[in-house]
Amino acid sequence: MYNLPNLLTISRIVVIPVIFLSLYIHSFVWTMFVAVLFVAAAVTDYFDGYLARCRNETSAFGRLLDPIADKLLVASALVVILAKPGMVWSDLSYIPAFIILCREILVSGLREFLREVNVGLPVTRLAKWKTGFQMTALSMMLFHGLWIWPYIGEFLLWIAAALTFITGYQYFQKSLNYIRSIEKAKTVEAKIVVKKTAAKTAAKAEKTVTKATVKKTAAKKTTTKKVSGRKAPVKKAKTAKKTA
Repeated sequence: MYNLPNLLTISRIVVIPVIFLSLYIHSFVWTMFVAVLFVAAAVTDYFDGYLARCRNETSAFGRLLDPIADKLLVASALVVILAKPGMVWSDLSYIPAFIILCREILVSGLREFLREVNVGLPVTRLAKWKTGFQMTALSMMLFHGLWIWPYIGEFLLWIAAALTFITGYQYFQKSLNYIRSIEKAKTVEAKIVVKKTAAKTAAKAEKTVTKATVKKTAAKKTTTKKVSGRKAPVKKAKTAKKTA
């Protein structure tokens, strides 16, 4: 479990408290240190998966922890950027940050729901591009006060938010399609059960009608035999009188 790819994933979680401290430490040196630390953590997001595939060290622990570490790292950086005074050039940057946070919560909920029914939600290529833009934008914004990088970062954050919205909608649509297929299967199964029940009821009714018909036919035959048995002696008696 504690192989190199998993250790790189864990390192992204370990640096989160250090990044969060920049809310209380306002020196330029600490800001640059946190930005470099975030960039290093973002780079490990690529290398942990690459090393796991190359060294054949993929594990359930890594698959579980990797998306969690990414979301925690992104959420902590967004909190720092939005809560620390003077980190954003425009207040409109709260909008893409809000979209990104909502999407991460949505996808986490969808993954948890689908995991319970043994359905995977694989990462799409567009989602990987989203992660790249997102990490780049946050890295640039954390380099506050260094050239024009923070302003470029805010522009890239809008692109990341657009990709985030699209991929979030795609994941949500896949989940809805799965739910619809389940509901459709249940409806078809219910119709089959209703048809079988109706067929059984019809068969029982037909048997009942058949039995009643057989009983009526038997009763008619019995009555006919009785009547025939009573008339026969009378005919013989009349014949005897004529002969006499």
